[in-house]
Amino acid sequence: MRRKGGAVSVIVWQTATTRMQPWLLKGRKSNPVFLTDRQARVELPPRDIDPGSERARLSYRQAEDLFKVTSGGATLRQLRHSAPTHNAEDGASTPMLIARSGHTSVGSLARYARPSAEALARRQAQRDPARRR
Repeated sequence: MRRKGGAVSVIVWQTATTRMQPWLLKGRKSNPVFLTDRQARVELPPRDIDPGSERARLSYRQAEDLFKVTSGGATLRQLRHSAPTHNAEDGASTPMLIARSGHTSVGSLARYARPSAEALARRQAQRDPARRR
């Protein structure tokens, strides 16, 4: 996957996502996967058009609107922020969090990985030497 600034990242899918891929891709090897029925307001680059159906790639804004409706009001930004937070709560190391999130520094990662007070208490309890007695 190509990230902002042209950086290339490897994506490691979980089993449920991997099992959905044949259904989503339906034999595709390139071009957009998620398509819209709306007409684009501007001319799009050829890579954003599916040659078979001539439909355009789903825009981030339209994906955001669809996600809000189906998730009961959650946003894609909340979804994007929740993954590093849950990984941090589960005890992932800083290098692992940076690699998984695609951030380039601990400073930029810190705004996304915000473990809850409950997660911090759970972690402290697990590491408490008195607990081992």
